[in-house]
Amino acid sequence: MRALAWNPEHALHEPALLDEANVELEHMKAEERVAWALQHLPGPHALSSSFGAQAAVSLHMVTRQAPSIPVILIDTGYLFPETYRFVDDLAVRLSLNLKISQPRMSPAWFEATHGRLWEQGVEGIDRYNELRKTEPMRRALDDLGTQSWFAGLRRQQSRSRSQIRPLEFIEGRWKIYPIFDWTDRDVFEYLRRHELPYHPLWHEGYVSIGDWHSTRTLAEAGDEEATRFLGLKRECGLHGLEG
Repeated sequence: MRALAWNPEHALHEPALLDEANVELEHMKAEERVAWALQHLPGPHALSSSFGAQAAVSLHMVTRQAPSIPVILIDTGYLFPETYRFVDDLAVRLSLNLKISQPRMSPAWFEATHGRLWEQGVEGIDRYNELRKTEPMRRALDDLGTQSWFAGLRRQQSRSRSQIRPLEFIEGRWKIYPIFDWTDRDVFEYLRRHELPYHPLWHEGYVSIGDWHSTRTLAEAGDEEATRFLGLKRECGLHGLEG
């Protein structure tokens, strides 16, 4: 296929080449996208995970082909206790090369300085996300020298992700979404086939799991888009790194 000769350096200056690569990737299976990215995108590579509801899919799929790939987790200091235990479980089960990045301030120091930003409207949420999530992610990617970044975003997850393509270039790095077109059913089948778990809070009605102070069950929110930050904000800024 023509994409096998695709040159990432040329694609930076010729947008048509990126479009062509995306067309090819859209017709591949998810595992083939991982293999393509590992072969054709510059390293070092890294995989990010929030260890959310369906995180085991990407963690398993990518590390089967790249067992030593760094797996970046942003520990905001406000994750659910169940999330920390889920991280420990998957790190052992999948032999993950886990790289934990934390904000520069502890939660107590942070609240003493900034207050409870997540309760201060959209502006406060944006500031919270920048300080507790985006800055630690930038730092982790820089420290690892990451040139290509795997992430588990899917179009079906939210309206803001409905138009994502499998490959993009953001802030000087390639970004690949191997399961961008997967449905919830695809995720369920993969987890079942490989005997992988959902996040434990999934079974309590949490369909999108972030920090304990700003995550609600689907029953509480009434709509999946409103399960995070009271529906004021769906994206946390990590995947666009827009701050």
